[in-house]
Amino acid sequence: MDITLQGNMQVREHITKVTLARGIGLGLMGGLAGTLVMDFVLMGALSAVGLPALTCFSMVGNTVERLFANLGIYISGGVLMGIAAHYLVGPLFGVIFGVIMVKVDALHVDTLKKGIVLAVLYVEIMSQPILATTPILLKMMAKDTLLWFGASFVMHFMYGVVLGAIVSVGLRLTKPAIHS
Repeated sequence: MDITLQGNMQVREHITKVTLARGIGLGLMGGLAGTLVMDFVLMGALSAVGLPALTCFSMVGNTVERLFANLGIYISGGVLMGIAAHYLVGPLFGVIFGVIMVKVDALHVDTLKKGIVLAVLYVEIMSQPILATTPILLKMMAKDTLLWFGASFVMHFMYGVVLGAIVSVGLRLTKPAIHS
């Protein structure tokens, strides 16, 4: 048996028992759940401050429309495109996270806190290039850009907490019983 640096044989055994399919499934569930939580909170917050609940979807859809137009492909933007983009990217980010957690031994999730911290860091870093396209393509003013990034940070933080909780709990449930 392999012995890890901590002298714990169970860590190596756990990593080899978790399948790629399990990582994909947990990531998909976590990504979808995180996207739903983020969107419901966002729609509620927008409504509470008197803005249309679907404002963010409209902005995302219009960003996708402009991005494709720059490539010479003309599609409709708006709310429906924003919803489609959001619900493709959110679960996809979750799947990638689940695969990383299964395949990278150094990121073995042994506590809920570690899973959540890793997911939040992953989401906040990975989302930055995508988030940057909106102010650029929609030519947003500086104050609107700051609001966009601030609100996005909070929303993606929530997404990361949900993603990390689902993936870490799911991976810990696959841990084999300790045999003395």
